[in-house]
Amino acid sequence: MESGREDQLTESRSGENIYASGAGMKEDPIERRQREVLIGEIEPASIVVADYDPTWPKRFRREETKIRTVLGESALEIEHIGSTSAPGLAAKPIVDILLVVEDSGDEESYLPALEEAGYILRVRERDFHEHRMFRTPGKEVHLHVYSSGSPEIQRYLILRDHLRRDAGDRELYARTKRDLATKDWPTVQHYAEAKTEIIEGIIARATAKSSLEG
Repeated sequence: MESGREDQLTESRSGENIYASGAGMKEDPIERRQREVLIGEIEPASIVVADYDPTWPKRFRREETKIRTVLGESALEIEHIGSTSAPGLAAKPIVDILLVVEDSGDEESYLPALEEAGYILRVRERDFHEHRMFRTPGKEVHLHVYSSGSPEIQRYLILRDHLRRDAGDRELYARTKRDLATKDWPTVQHYAEAKTEIIEGIIARATAKSSLEG
């Protein structure tokens, strides 16, 4: 999951910086990736890490009901993911939701209904598991759409379930986010990229622990 994806995109897969054509300046690969997949303009960073709010699960349940109402059986799975899904974990006050459909590349099977329900398409990643991300007009909910069988689904759930159970990693992650939030970032995705190493470590520990438990 959260190789940057809690904050909407994926981690940058564009390698090292490249030079912008016609200019003697290096191009930021994170911003280049954003220009490729974002619907709309790149937005400046505004990072606020808040104490856990017990209303976040309630907001998820409201959104879940709305999604199931408009999609019916097309919504194969709806899960509360990200930091707001782990009780006690400090987080940006944005509720992340995972929606699993048969084929996320087939936008006609879900996009019109979600737009009718008020969600706005923000990210289209055709080259990364056909990931789509919608958000509400107030930007307080991010809805991530994946196809059934995508390996990203399990990564989201492994991380969520581990953070719900493991107080040590929960505190480590909260401390990391608060430290990073004090820095200046060009965009939210730059902040998200900075969390990648710690997130991958948590996922690795969670996976190893799960394997030992059988």
